[in-house]
Amino acid sequence: MAIKEFRLPDPGEGLTEAEIVTWKVKVGDTVKVNDIVVEIETAKSLVELPVPFAGTVTALLVQEGDTVEVGVPIIAVDTGGDAGGEGAPTTVQDAPAEGAVEPGLEGSPAPKVTDSSGAAQPGADSQGGIEEGKIGGTTSTGRTAVLVGYGVKQTEAKRRPRKDGSGPAGGAAPAPAAAPTAIPAAAPPSAAVSTPRADRPLAKPPVRKLAKELGIDLASVPGTGEGGVVTRADVEAYAEAGATHTPSAAAAGTGAPAATGERETREPIKGVRKMMAQAMTGSAFSAPHVTEWITVDVTRTMEFVAGLKKDRALRDVKVTPLLVLAKAMCLAIKRYPLINSTWDEDAQEIVVKHYVNLGIAAATPRGLVVPNIKDADSMSMQELAAKIGELTATAREGRTSPADMSGGTITITNVGVFGVDLGTPIINPGESAIMAFGAVRRMPWVVETEGPGGVVEEIVPRSVAQLALSFDHRHIDGELGSRFLADVASILEDPARAMLF
Repeated sequence: MAIKEFRLPDPGEGLTEAEIVTWKVKVGDTVKVNDIVVEIETAKSLVELPVPFAGTVTALLVQEGDTVEVGVPIIAVDTGGDAGGEGAPTTVQDAPAEGAVEPGLEGSPAPKVTDSSGAAQPGADSQGGIEEGKIGGTTSTGRTAVLVGYGVKQTEAKRRPRKDGSGPAGGAAPAPAAAPTAIPAAAPPSAAVSTPRADRPLAKPPVRKLAKELGIDLASVPGTGEGGVVTRADVEAYAEAGATHTPSAAAAGTGAPAATGERETREPIKGVRKMMAQAMTGSAFSAPHVTEWITVDVTRTMEFVAGLKKDRALRDVKVTPLLVLAKAMCLAIKRYPLINSTWDEDAQEIVVKHYVNLGIAAATPRGLVVPNIKDADSMSMQELAAKIGELTATAREGRTSPADMSGGTITITNVGVFGVDLGTPIINPGESAIMAFGAVRRMPWVVETEGPGGVVEEIVPRSVAQLALSFDHRHIDGELGSRFLADVASILEDPARAMLF
C-alpha cells in the first residue's frame, strides 16, 4: 500500500487559497489520472481539479466549505505501490503521474517528491527543472514534471464562521485543525474517514448542491438516511413543505427575498465578490476617474445587426449591438492607442499596448467578473461574436479561468441589458479606460435632410443609445478621451464609417 496525498495546487495568478465547494469522489472510489475529484472556488472563478495519479481514495482530508491554502493536502489516494515504508504516506506537491496535464503553467520548477522521512523518491529531479517542450507528465529522463503549487507555505484548512454565531466569540481565530496523519498500511479504506464535525449535517455532495440551489440550510433538514444522513428526498420534501430557511449566498447576492421571520441575514465576503470589492476600491482611489458620455442615433447599427443575423457565416453565433461596439472600439484604438495603455507607478512609465485584450464585464451570482478576449483587434466579426458568446456563457456558469481574466487592456460594461440608460463605470485595475453601453430605446430624434429649400429638420422615431467613457486622467486628457468617444459613436451611428479606419 502506498498512500499519496494531493496538495491544493496554485490555481494561477498568484492566488493563495480556495474554498472546497464540492467533492466529486468519496472514500473507496477508484480514480484515474486526470479524473476530476473536487470543485473549488477561488477569488476569480470555480475550478475543477483533476487528480494527478491513479488509485483508491482513502481519505478526504478537508471538508466542503473549508477554505484551504495552496499547498495543503486535500485528498489521500492509495496508488497500490511501495511507499518506501509501511504506513508512510508520500506527499506529492502537484507532481502528476504520466499523462497528467495542468494547462497554462508550464515552466514551473519541479520540487522533489519525498516520503514522510524526507527521503527523495526515485525519479525526482534534484535540479527542480522541467524538460524542455514538455508541459506535464513523466519525462524521458525519469523525473516528474511539476505543474503548480511549488514552494507554498504549508498550513491548515480554515473554517469560515457559522451564520448562527457559534464558534469563537469576539472575532478570535478558531483553533487550528489537526494536521492530517499518516494512514496505516493495514487499515481498510473506511478507517481513513475522519469523524464528521458535530456542527455539520451529513449529506452527499449532490444533496448539498441541491440544498444550496434551493436556499435551504441543511442543518434544519431532518435526515432520514442511515445514521441521520440527509437525502435528496429529505431536501425536496422540506422545500415542498415551504419551511422557513436561510437564503443561499447566491440568492442573497441577487436580491432574493429573505426567509420569513428573519430581519437580516449575513453573507460571508469571499471568493469572486471579495476580489471584486478589493479591485474596485483600489481602482477608485488610485486612478483619478473622468467620465464623459454621448447620446447616439444607433438606428443604422440596429439595421446592420439585423442584416448580420441573416448572414450564413454568422448563423451559429449571437449577433448583438454589443458586437458592433466591440469592433468599433478596436478600430478607434488604432487611431488613439494611448487609450489602450497602463500607468506604471513604480517605473514611472506609461505602457502603451499594441494589442487589444477586450474585457467584457459579466454579472454573476458570485459577483462581477471581467474575462477578456485576447487580441480582439485582430479578429473578424465572426470570430469576435463567437468569442463574446463563449466568454459570457462561461462567466455565468462561474467557470472563467484565471487566464481569461488577466491581461485585459480596455473593458466594455453593457448596462443596457438591465434596461439602464447609462452609468459611470470604474476602470478595471491595470487598464486606463472602460466604456459603458446603455439601453437602446426608440425615441423622438431630430433628423436633418436636404430639401429643395435647403436643410429640413423633422422629428422622427429613431433607435437611440448612450455611451459613457471613464478614463484615467493621469495620462489621458479630456481631448483624447473626447475624440476616442466621438469616433466610437460615429461608427455606431453609421457602421459604414468603419471602412475609413
